[in-house]
Amino acid sequence: MSDYHDKIETKVIHAAKNAALETETGAVNVPIYLSSTFHQESFDSFGPFDYSRSGNPTREALEQSIADLEGGERGLAFASGMAAISSAFMLLSSGDHVLISQDVYGGTYRFVTEVLDKFQITHTFVNMTDLNEVANAVQPNTKVIYIETPSNPCMNITDIEGVIKIAKANDCLTFVDNTFMTPLYQNPIKLGADVVLHSATKFLSGHSDIIAGLAVTRTAALGDKLAFIQNSFGSILGAQDAFQLIQGIKTLNARLSQSSQGAQKLAEYFQAHPLIEAVYYPGLTAHPGHEIHARQSSNAGAVLSFRLPNKAAAKAFVEHVRIPVFAVSLGAVESILSYPNTMSHAAMPKDEREKRGITDGLLRLSVGLEHVDDLIKDFDQALDVAVKQAKEAAVIS
Repeated sequence: MSDYHDKIETKVIHAAKNAALETETGAVNVPIYLSSTFHQESFDSFGPFDYSRSGNPTREALEQSIADLEGGERGLAFASGMAAISSAFMLLSSGDHVLISQDVYGGTYRFVTEVLDKFQITHTFVNMTDLNEVANAVQPNTKVIYIETPSNPCMNITDIEGVIKIAKANDCLTFVDNTFMTPLYQNPIKLGADVVLHSATKFLSGHSDIIAGLAVTRTAALGDKLAFIQNSFGSILGAQDAFQLIQGIKTLNARLSQSSQGAQKLAEYFQAHPLIEAVYYPGLTAHPGHEIHARQSSNAGAVLSFRLPNKAAAKAFVEHVRIPVFAVSLGAVESILSYPNTMSHAAMPKDEREKRGITDGLLRLSVGLEHVDDLIKDFDQALDVAVKQAKEAAVIS
């Protein structure tokens, strides 16, 4: 990690350059090393790189930079967010148990329920907003407590430090999915977390152009263990994508700051609209986790969810908005509107979704860089149509 104490806004621009090996030309961008293998000068001792699955200079610059940004000892770049999450779970062994946020991302839910079970690794989903429930759910064989905060899609907030105290008292590791906040707004390792995970496809990349995952470990020893798993499974990020991700991170502050300002205004707009039954955004003082989030994060972020009265209203709204794209994913320069029931949480059974507040009328919005007034005008006209559909659906039912 760097010996300097630059602010995070400066670090996101220069972290990869400071980590790069290239010193001869003065290039301001990290070179793309499109090489699968590397010539070794010595018969008896190899250089720092031999095969790009095990290490690549472009990828290493990215990995060192994300470790610096998160305040950890080791960073690792994976082919996707789920590759990073899955590899972290492979630190567990048969017979271990994991506690996991109840309202976790659907892909994580699928991996825990359908893959970990095959390795005799058991799990318990808990309401992480309730520290007593977390403490009571710990078992003698619990080895990991997995946190997602804010959670996807209902933006529930977990007290990271509170859970870490429970984890340390029970000799557990703590994993935190930091995708929504990024190191710009939240630093779980500085709060004591052991592993921080990102779907770097989202805000860190920011342009809907690559799939990538990142992991950062608090200690070098844990980083070595995770690097062994990464090398064994081979799910690494290619040099070209690593370069694009480095470029995306440089503009993180500019992008996320503007998007977050827009999200706050839109959350207040939805909150005041008579058709909207609930708005989930930690920047609202009425949000149940507002105070905890404000204590452990520096911003409420650019993602919010809101609940319409029924599926018909949600469908009408989606079909009549003009500006946002209707798609999976989030964290891009364009606003992205998603329907968790059939997108991010499609892998979760309907009854499990409903337990977590993922109703037929729930929509998730990742706010992009469009002018917020244009988005509000667009939402106004779409909600007018949704009002009519909601009334018609209510009469029919």
